[in-house]
Amino acid sequence: MDRFNWTSPVMGFILLGLSAHPKLEKMFFVLILLMYLVILLGNGVLILVTILDSRLHTPMYFFLGNLSFLDICYTTSSVPLILDSFLTPRKTIPFSACAMQMFLSFAMGATECVLLGMMAFDRYVAICNPLRYPVVMSKAAYVPMAASSWAAGSMTATVQTSLAMRLPFCGDNIINHFTCEILAVLKLACADISINVISMAVANVIFLGIPVLFISVSYVFIIATILRIPSAEGRKKAFSTCSAHLTVVVVFYGTILFMYGKPKSKDPQGADKQDISDKLTSLFYGVVTPMLNPIIYSLRNKDVKAAVRNLVLHKHFIQ
Repeated sequence: MDRFNWTSPVMGFILLGLSAHPKLEKMFFVLILLMYLVILLGNGVLILVTILDSRLHTPMYFFLGNLSFLDICYTTSSVPLILDSFLTPRKTIPFSACAMQMFLSFAMGATECVLLGMMAFDRYVAICNPLRYPVVMSKAAYVPMAASSWAAGSMTATVQTSLAMRLPFCGDNIINHFTCEILAVLKLACADISINVISMAVANVIFLGIPVLFISVSYVFIIATILRIPSAEGRKKAFSTCSAHLTVVVVFYGTILFMYGKPKSKDPQGADKQDISDKLTSLFYGVVTPMLNPIIYSLRNKDVKAAVRNLVLHKHFIQ
């Protein structure tokens, strides 16, 4: 504890957010609040129907229920903080709360990366090896698969958060972001962060590179199998079972690659515009993507639409 106090005289951080743009703050407060309500409602309904409707008691919908619960947890770890920052200029967050928020957001993001890979494997077995699907994707297999996704995400978040919070923060304590985003926090450290950079690079390979490669290879086999189906109706039905997942994957990873892969501006004025762009992109990744997931699965999946309709009709009948 003595070492912690000595290396971290900064007892809290100030979240800058969009305090330099008060007009944008008011607009985004209403927008983000509405999106958050849609996230809670949409993902909550998906979780409910996957539990209540016996036709959805399959590996695919079990993973979908996990994805919906994950999206609720992820947004709840950051959105209330973002909304509060819109109402309170230069929002102060304690050191411990910053560490917890960083852990939760990193854990949920890493878990989703692994979980999307698990869902790709489920679709691969269902389409490429349908006769073996009940054996390969039995309950004894898909429950541990989902549990391992959560465990892996929590483990890497523990490592990254511990390494970041052990750094000395003895100068500027203003985080140029909405939340305690790990890259924004590392910029404030007054010590060598090479270990953090290497650790994050390894984590990116494991939780971004490997799942993307795995998903890509899976869909090469899936598409090849679908194209060999003789009937057009059969091809359409087979593709419809994985189109929602593929759409979610493209939106999720596309946003991450855009956020971390675009070149940095060297011009001071361009850098200021880029800071705003980075923040808004982070909002898209953290709010819009979880909001789109239940919409995508509801619109592109007949079973989910039927389950939601039955749930609404059943509730109306009881009333």
